[in-house]
Amino acid sequence: MAGLWQQLCSLWQGQAPALLHLILHLWVLYPLPSVVSLDTTDNSPHLKGYEVVKGNFSRTFLRVGYHKIAEVPAGACNISIQETIKSRNYLALQMKNGMSIINGNWVIDRPGVFTALGTQLMYKRPNEIRSRSGESITAPGPLTEDLHVYLIYQQPGPSVYYEYTLPLKNIYPSPEPVTQTDKLPLAEKVTPSHPEETVKQEDVSKNDIIKEKLHPNQVPSDPNTASDPTPLYMWTKTGQTECSTTCGTGRRQTLWECVEKESLVTVPADLCDTALEPTNREEDCNLQSCPAYWDMGEWSDCSRKCGPGHQRRQVICRQVTHVHANGTETAVTVAQGLCGSTDMPVTESTCQLKICSQWEIRSEWSPCSVPCGVGQRSREVVCISNQGEVEPDEECNMNLKPDTFQNCDMGACARSWFTSFWSQQCTAECGTGNRTRTAICLMDHVTDLPLGSCEGERPSEVMSCDSGPCQQRLEWYTGPWGQCSAECGNGTQTRSIACILNNNGHMEVVEQFKCSSLPQPITAQPCRLKPCGVQWYVTEWSTCSRSCNGGYRVREVRCLTDNIAPSDKCDSGVTPENREECNKQACLAEINPSCSDQYHSCTVVVQARLCIYPYYRSVCCASCSRSQKTYPNTFQMNRVRR
Repeated sequence: MAGLWQQLCSLWQGQAPALLHLILHLWVLYPLPSVVSLDTTDNSPHLKGYEVVKGNFSRTFLRVGYHKIAEVPAGACNISIQETIKSRNYLALQMKNGMSIINGNWVIDRPGVFTALGTQLMYKRPNEIRSRSGESITAPGPLTEDLHVYLIYQQPGPSVYYEYTLPLKNIYPSPEPVTQTDKLPLAEKVTPSHPEETVKQEDVSKNDIIKEKLHPNQVPSDPNTASDPTPLYMWTKTGQTECSTTCGTGRRQTLWECVEKESLVTVPADLCDTALEPTNREEDCNLQSCPAYWDMGEWSDCSRKCGPGHQRRQVICRQVTHVHANGTETAVTVAQGLCGSTDMPVTESTCQLKICSQWEIRSEWSPCSVPCGVGQRSREVVCISNQGEVEPDEECNMNLKPDTFQNCDMGACARSWFTSFWSQQCTAECGTGNRTRTAICLMDHVTDLPLGSCEGERPSEVMSCDSGPCQQRLEWYTGPWGQCSAECGNGTQTRSIACILNNNGHMEVVEQFKCSSLPQPITAQPCRLKPCGVQWYVTEWSTCSRSCNGGYRVREVRCLTDNIAPSDKCDSGVTPENREECNKQACLAEINPSCSDQYHSCTVVVQARLCIYPYYRSVCCASCSRSQKTYPNTFQMNRVRR
């Protein structure tokens, strides 16, 4: 009966009269009550041994991509899947093993006929702008295995209607055991054992015939009982096949059937004399010219890999000039006016393969990398797909990526000014003179900025000195400096000193002990015959890290060239100390408990001498209070200076 169901499926496609004729013929040969019958309440005949499955798929919003609509089981026929509303969505078909049939893997196929699962699937997609119909897929069936139906969602509000027919299970009861009776069946269905005995599907569908043979127990008539028996069957013309084409000169055949002479009921062909069977003659048909039509090429790839894009195709007006016997056609390009330029299909369309991935900021800005001065802070920025998955950065627009690093200015550091050591000699031999030193402004430990650009006042570079009165005055007099101990850079040179009594320009050498109350001039000093290119510079010591129980203080040490540029060529063996212990005394009673540190590293604030600012004094109250308690003069001096 599987073959019968396949015939019914094929005949159901617009051949209701032939189907009715086949059902009546089967009822005569195989009376099966309550199995196959006509439903007279419907205008179109249908079998009670099958069921029609209908469904509608509609949603308001979905994520862009493939969504399963339905699963059509094996054996189904009269399959119809139709978009009820025209949209930019697409229908797609897939086998149960995941292999794509139509519109798989984001590749949109051209409309046409696709052969799969034992049937032909007709895929239609309107292309004209004025068309209001959506996509559709139809197939006569029956299916040899399950068919999975998908919707490629790209536009809100999809609506798809689907329908198919299924045979009811066990509609044909098991045959009764064969018993010897006087009544024999008229005919039985047979399956040919040789290829030449196979009945063509189109012959069955058009002629409504199933092949019959005599029952083995049926006794044939004896040809010797009559000398000239009258034939009971004859060949009769029943019509013509459809023309092979609707235009452009096609071909068709004349059809003949074997019928009983008296009732003209169609009987198996082998009951008629095969020698008298007429030949199916072919003749020309539909000689009129074919109308011009629009030949549409394949759509090009979408202009964008994600987001709204464009695709184009070539549209040419063609006309079929001849239809060949093997089914091929000869067509030529003609003027667009013959196809109707107003009805020309669109050559450009919008497309979207998928939604573009977007940048997402996953974290806040991190703390600045430095407690003072200019540093950097960072945050996490990732590329996220429309499904929420992290993608490589290349999937997002790199030109729109938010900053992952940013400069941060925590204010000028208090260690901006650098000074050299004071000179050893006063500029005046007697009376008031000056001693000098050099002050430079360094920002970020690299850039040499103009003086005055640093935070706070510029350190003094001149300090007054008093050499005493010049009358009746004991003075130290020094001799010339000796040769420098180093050929370049820092060296040492010595000199002799003498105690002189100066009385209005009259000088007399006296014992040195008489000048013991006076600061004795140095007898040795550094010397530089020529610059070696670099020397060490230091800042003032920072505040101690702890006010009691032992802490440490630091200072900046920099190697600078003659033009005050940073260098790494200084003698590392004479590098000044940049850290030392301090405040080794035991701690006193705890300060006010309401004054506490809120900053994660207030020690750095104290070292950087930032307690002079109200903000840092509030967030590092305890550390700044201890610092002020330990070094009150230094704190006030720095605060006044800045």
